[in-house]
Amino acid sequence: MSKAFVFCIFLTSFFIDSVYAQKDAPKPYGPVPSANQWRWQKMEYYAFLHFSINTFTDQEWGSGAEDPKIFNPDSLDCRQWARVCKEAGMKGIILTVKHHSGFCLWPSKYTEFSVRNCPWKNGKGDIVRELADACREYGLKLGVYLSPWDRNSGEYGKPGYITYFRNQLRELLTNYGDIFEVWFDGANGGSGYYGGANETRKIDRRTYYDWKNTYKLIRQLQPKIVIWNDGGDRGDLRWVGTEDGYVGETNWSLLNATGDVPGDMLAHGLENGDSWVPGEVNTSIRPGWFYHAYEDSRVKSLPKLLDVYYSSFGRNATMLLNFPIDRHGLIHPNDEKAALQLAAAVKEVFADNLAAGVAVTATNVRRSRKCFGAAMTTDGNEDTYWTTDDGLTKAALTVDFGKPTFFNRFLAQEYIRLGQRVKAFTVEALVNGQWRMLARETTIGYKRILRFPGVTATQLRFTITDAKACPVIAAIRVYNAPPVLSAPVITRDRQGMVGIHAADSGTVVHYTLDGSIPGSGSPKYTGSLASDGKLTVQAIAIDPATGKSSQVGREAFDISHRGWHIVGTRDPEAEKVIDGDTHTAWRQGMEENGPTDLVIDLGVEYTLKGFRYLPDQYRRSGLITTYRFYVSADNHEWALVDEGEFGNISNNPLWQVKSFPAVHGRYIRLRAIGSTGGSAEAGYAEVDVVTD
Repeated sequence: MSKAFVFCIFLTSFFIDSVYAQKDAPKPYGPVPSANQWRWQKMEYYAFLHFSINTFTDQEWGSGAEDPKIFNPDSLDCRQWARVCKEAGMKGIILTVKHHSGFCLWPSKYTEFSVRNCPWKNGKGDIVRELADACREYGLKLGVYLSPWDRNSGEYGKPGYITYFRNQLRELLTNYGDIFEVWFDGANGGSGYYGGANETRKIDRRTYYDWKNTYKLIRQLQPKIVIWNDGGDRGDLRWVGTEDGYVGETNWSLLNATGDVPGDMLAHGLENGDSWVPGEVNTSIRPGWFYHAYEDSRVKSLPKLLDVYYSSFGRNATMLLNFPIDRHGLIHPNDEKAALQLAAAVKEVFADNLAAGVAVTATNVRRSRKCFGAAMTTDGNEDTYWTTDDGLTKAALTVDFGKPTFFNRFLAQEYIRLGQRVKAFTVEALVNGQWRMLARETTIGYKRILRFPGVTATQLRFTITDAKACPVIAAIRVYNAPPVLSAPVITRDRQGMVGIHAADSGTVVHYTLDGSIPGSGSPKYTGSLASDGKLTVQAIAIDPATGKSSQVGREAFDISHRGWHIVGTRDPEAEKVIDGDTHTAWRQGMEENGPTDLVIDLGVEYTLKGFRYLPDQYRRSGLITTYRFYVSADNHEWALVDEGEFGNISNNPLWQVKSFPAVHGRYIRLRAIGSTGGSAEAGYAEVDVVTD
């Protein structure tokens, strides 16, 4: 038999199978992703970059009254941004081209509040242009964040602002090449400069921007774009209700096209929603979105970043990780190091798919076996899948390793171009001839990754226990992830006693107090350490069995609270504000028609140059939004030393740090002017000072 004849038989067989598969393939069930959403979903992981005039005022939200001349990065390098993102494994970058202050990172023709009027490059620079060029060089996609709220524009809140807003959209979407995503923040309306009016303006974010026609313009200018919007009209993508880096374990990529979206629906989607609106998980590599030098030691640890990875990308969402660009115009070395450590760890975890090349069988296969068999789940092709006969919503796949195999991760993917179908599934391991349950879970979607304690088994069984229609599974994979030790947790109580706690049992903690990096030769932690003044503690955990060590944990403490007292209240619960425990809180009733004060006696006089406020960590209402801060030597004569707002505190309720010129005082007063949720309370977890 000639080779040509054999080849013809092969081609004929392939053609017949392909035609047969197309005829026999399941029909789409429910909403499915558009071509744009499908391209976006496959990006999986990309960067946010927050950089604006806020970077130079040390604020999260700008007021719009800032002088553009303070914006002057001395080493701005968009190629560095792109290089770091590429090396971190990201597929694109979304830049905050205009945040709420209204300051534009490109020389917009429609405002003077932009890089056109700053010292950087003598007003001739264009950061969006430089980043677009850098993204092309490094093979990254470019997205833009354009804040609908503009605290600088005198037109904001009036009909004319919509023309201004669309003019800026037109500039961004026509002058910089392909844009993969446009991002509209949900913060809309409030106090601002507004061209000198210095007033509060409110809008109805559902109607003011005329999103229907604004979206129409966007899609005309960028046909391949996806729209993220938390502002009143359904875009292509949804917020997941938090900025902490996770989405619900149950996560449907569906919502209804109209109607309100409560927080739990943002986290979980809507099982029977009528539109495909998948989740995007956004979080920052630091506590804040913009750069603050005091957060240089607060970069998320590798275990935390891995947790974000599994809790976002691993739960049928994409992962949007923010880098706050520093005042030099660069991604800070600490942030770069953390992102590259994450990339290396992810590469190590998913390097060896233990299900590849081994036998995989199914309890049911659609009648065209060659096209829809169990082997389609391990062939590495995202366009092939295993599926069952129509109407069959329960079925199982079994992976036979052929020998005892240790694993602790399981990954599954649905072929979502035919809809999201799986409602529930289990994963079991065959250990010494007995099936052991490893997980009972709900949705899968584009990609679901499970973590569980390591097990040695000869087989793994993946069972669909409930589905909307016959399941279509594009991939299953099994991995053995190496352990990653968590950095020790360092605390100090009101009496000045420092505790260092290892997160992993069986490890030994070593620490330093002199600023040096701890190692196995550093002092071993055996019990609490007493301290009253300023102190920096660094610690690592070492596993004696393997010699592996954690990342360094670091905490810098100011003066202890030993001699502090709350003044002006008989409520003993108020002392929780200064107990050093971030898990306790006190809530103080606000006056009906005015602010409320928290007064603390520091015991002795200090030179103060700032304060810190940590809101209640367990309730999102009653977090202080606007404040005044006073200092006194005698609790009678008070000096106002700072006032302002805690921007974005509702979505990012972390330590708020404020600085002011040095002043002497023994008493401090934090006056709550406004709080989140329209609450009549002010909630405090901790209040602290910054001394000279």
